[in-house]
Amino acid sequence: MTMKLYIGNLSFSTNQDDLRDIFGNYGEVLSASVITDRETGRSRGFGFVEMDDAGGRKAIAEADGTEHGGRKLRVNEAQKRERERR
Repeated sequence: MTMKLYIGNLSFSTNQDDLRDIFGNYGEVLSASVITDRETGRSRGFGFVEMDDAGGRKAIAEADGTEHGGRKLRVNEAQKRERERR
């Protein structure tokens, strides 16, 4: 099983490779993405990491509230968007 994590309160300098490095400590990272503004291309301060279930649970327990780039990360299981639930 895989788990998709929401990573909030990211430093605006954090990129996909940084997310892979951070969450690679907890398990195998299948994908990592930082969400950017369509018009400016700048980070919106959050992203998603997809990883194995055990690693995802460990990351939520251990990475939530840790500091990276001067900001405390918010890490939890991603919720499906309303239009994806139908």
